[in-house]
Amino acid sequence: MIPDFQSIMLLLLKELNNDSIKTASDLRKDMISYFNITESEQQEKLPSGKQYVFYNRIAWAIAYLKMAGLISSPRRGEYQITIEGKRVLDNPPEKITISFLKQFPIFLQNRNYDEKDITETNKILEKTPDELIDIGFKQLQNELSTELINQVKNCTPDFFEKLVVDLLIRMGYGGSDIGNGEVTQRTNDEGIDGIIKEDKLGLDKIYLQAKKWDNVVGGPEIQKFVGALQGKKAKKGIFITTSTFSRDAYDYVNNIDCTIILIDGKRLTELMIENEVGVSTKRVLKICKVDTDYFIEE
Repeated sequence: MIPDFQSIMLLLLKELNNDSIKTASDLRKDMISYFNITESEQQEKLPSGKQYVFYNRIAWAIAYLKMAGLISSPRRGEYQITIEGKRVLDNPPEKITISFLKQFPIFLQNRNYDEKDITETNKILEKTPDELIDIGFKQLQNELSTELINQVKNCTPDFFEKLVVDLLIRMGYGGSDIGNGEVTQRTNDEGIDGIIKEDKLGLDKIYLQAKKWDNVVGGPEIQKFVGALQGKKAKKGIFITTSTFSRDAYDYVNNIDCTIILIDGKRLTELMIENEVGVSTKRVLKICKVDTDYFIEE
């Protein structure tokens, strides 16, 4: 019998407890052996027909352990236990569940946890199928957002600047023409990382600052950016970061003549998903309803 993904998490963590780095393929083999998964069970697919059920559940078990900070991924497709993960195994629970993981603040933060969306069994029974679809979709989007921001943080500053320009062009700025966006030369950018031409002749421009940071971006950094804009005699700017902005940063942009848009890491991933930058469609579900007009008899 194929176990649910929560039943897999503790075993996965134990498999990594010898400080080894294992690939997803290694972990799949370990779990197949431990749970005695038959060949036919390994071939069982989700209703969509796109993924194998057991492999999908292992992938979700890995994703949840990562969100809780119990394992890390030093390289794509490779995993190792963290110090926090070892602490859990010093006094392991009978089973690692989502409820157990909620004790870790980073899990709640990464999952964008909302009390209104609790999906334990007693709550699920109260939901309509449409509500369950919405809840599942929101959860998938939150987890995609977390994975996406981690991927962005691992890229180089140069690539991040290119990504930001690509995103703005995809959003329709510069007439959606990639030729109207450019990344400035790092050696002489004067505090400007990218430029979007709003018209073909470049009579109006939007200037970009892209900060691949973990720390909070405060007012002083925004003031430097505004100073760079003034040097260009510009009035429009977008400051994008992988982290967050302080309250004084927002207060500052609300009290100046320039139009400065602040986009933090959370909003960045939302826009990337919405505009399909750095993501691809996994599958499309077509939900139909009865067409009552068809059944009207003349």
